[in-house]
Amino acid sequence: MLTNMRREIDEIPEAAARLLDQSRLAVKATGAALRAKDPAFLVTIARGSSDHAALFLKYAIELSTGRPVASLGPSLASIYGAKMHLQGAASIAISQSGKSPDIVAMAEAATKAGAVTIALTNTLPSPISEASTHPLDILAGPEIAVAATKSYVNSIVAGLAILGEWTEDAALQRAVADLPVQFAKAVTLDWQALADELGEAESLFVLGRGPALAIASEAALKFKETSGMHAEAYSAAEVLHGPVALVEKRFPVIGLAARDAAEGSVTGILDSLSAKGALAFVTSTEARSARVLPFVETGHPITDALTLILPFYGFVESWSRSRGLNPDAPVALKKVTETR
Repeated sequence: MLTNMRREIDEIPEAAARLLDQSRLAVKATGAALRAKDPAFLVTIARGSSDHAALFLKYAIELSTGRPVASLGPSLASIYGAKMHLQGAASIAISQSGKSPDIVAMAEAATKAGAVTIALTNTLPSPISEASTHPLDILAGPEIAVAATKSYVNSIVAGLAILGEWTEDAALQRAVADLPVQFAKAVTLDWQALADELGEAESLFVLGRGPALAIASEAALKFKETSGMHAEAYSAAEVLHGPVALVEKRFPVIGLAARDAAEGSVTGILDSLSAKGALAFVTSTEARSARVLPFVETGHPITDALTLILPFYGFVESWSRSRGLNPDAPVALKKVTETR
């Protein structure tokens, strides 16, 4: 059975190419606005998969610019009515539907507080675009499956394109422009070896550091959404501060390592857990005892981390079906969640 989720995963390379082609002017304008503002710090506004996209962009921005990025709780505006002081800041709100009341309220508050406000959305026009000074259509196209895939990826691609324009970083710009090609490779990778070993497992950890931690967070959410499986994302460093006590023999642990400064650290921790009997998998050829999952090398540490989500999406869609579930319609979930 070809699910909507599988179709949408396969559409990611095309969706990214469409975004990069059709949003050039909006990307340039937004990057120019950030250069003009020269923000002392940035804030993000999002929930769910969109918040994981925001976490990825947080690391990318901090690594590229040295500007701190903080996540704002949307309820600060919608419930508490807090007045934020954001005159020297920029904000990035991410919402596929563009109409979640609490996200819109926080974006409006950021605009009123004097920030340069960016909205990444799959729906224009929409309340979030009207609440922001620089709305950008991520052009993922219709996404029918409840679990977000191509909208998650395109939100990050849009953010990275803006970051490259803002910083005028030629290496990042080239890497972003090459993403559709890299995605086309990544979407074909097979993680069946992981599925073969999971068996009847009901709980697991997904580890990462830096931008790959945001991918780990998204992966853990997708395990819960599509398969009803308990999964927790941790920094590969933080897992040793308590959570490791749960790792018994054949407890599954997936390490998402990019070709960046943290690769050795993540891989070393997965190897140590493997030595203790854990069922350890990692996206790195540096592993000595952990099992290696296939990955794509993009030549840039930030985009390298992003491509890790594509083979995972393919795996988790298939894993969900193997458990007799429908990944298009997870139990008790709906496509648009309108929290206040």
